[in-house]
Amino acid sequence: MKMAWKEMKKNKARFLILGSIVFLISFLTFIISGLANGLSQDNAALIKDLPDGQFYLNEDADQNYTFSRIDKVIQTDILKNHQDAVAFSIQMGFLHDESEKQQSVSFVTATDSEWFPKVKKGEIILDRSLEDEGITIGDHLTNPQFSGHLTVKGFVDQKKFSHAPVAFINKEDFQEMYRVYEMQLVFLPEAESSQEFTSLESFSNSEFLNTIPSYKAEQMSLNMIVWFLVVISGLLFAIFFYMMNVQKLGLYGILKAIGMKTSSLFNMMWTQMVVITTIALTLATALSQIFNVLAPNGMPFHLTLDTTIFLSVVFLLIGFIGATVSGIQIKKVQPLQAIQQGEM
Repeated sequence: MKMAWKEMKKNKARFLILGSIVFLISFLTFIISGLANGLSQDNAALIKDLPDGQFYLNEDADQNYTFSRIDKVIQTDILKNHQDAVAFSIQMGFLHDESEKQQSVSFVTATDSEWFPKVKKGEIILDRSLEDEGITIGDHLTNPQFSGHLTVKGFVDQKKFSHAPVAFINKEDFQEMYRVYEMQLVFLPEAESSQEFTSLESFSNSEFLNTIPSYKAEQMSLNMIVWFLVVISGLLFAIFFYMMNVQKLGLYGILKAIGMKTSSLFNMMWTQMVVITTIALTLATALSQIFNVLAPNGMPFHLTLDTTIFLSVVFLLIGFIGATVSGIQIKKVQPLQAIQQGEM
């Protein structure tokens, strides 16, 4: 431990550069992870807020909810035998407010359920983000496909789908708009994947999210960047400590010659890695959480402390692996051979 500290004090510039790079990489990783989580919420909060269960689509829909139609007989049977089940439909569309300004929304209608608000005919409940657009309770909204108007009865928090605020409407109003009389999906909370129904295909929550093309492509790209940065940090540690070890082969030879164990040399290297990474991650975590609080309301950014801690542990693990791999040469070094190289 003392040797590790002495070396870090002696070579402050080297370790400061490494710590700065680790800080920048980890901070960038936290920011991209927060952006990925934020976009995930903005794309599918409606689905992600539902409890674990099974989603059912028509087998002929080719795993696309927009093509799915649930037979009314099957739907009635499922809802009758499963009290917590809910059938619902989602369609993209738009509304005109009282000033004729157009707002893109995701229209949602559902059977009676605790997971979806109950909406009467001629009424609408909106995601709260539309309050920022000037819409208030009591406003009358219109749609070209709807003969009357929809009265705003309330707002709900964090209900988005396909990056659009959700608009909950009555089943009859939905049918008038889209001329579709069957529901698209059935959801059974806490159901197991083994529970099957005739002509229906089942999906877990994560599987159903991945059937949404925009969600899958978006999350795959961002998560790939996150893990790519994590791998880069591991390579960074491996290269840095490898170069340091090459320069200190003579020193290691002398230390081994006077009786220091290889494990002690590894402990010295691991101590340096942990100190550098911990300081860098602490600063990156603090700044990313501050950014999480100060991020503009319209920015889809959501970084939980759990995610930050998980990524920090991954960084420490990757750093440990990188440093250990680079230190294999310490184990192989022979005292006499290393001393003869003349480097200390």
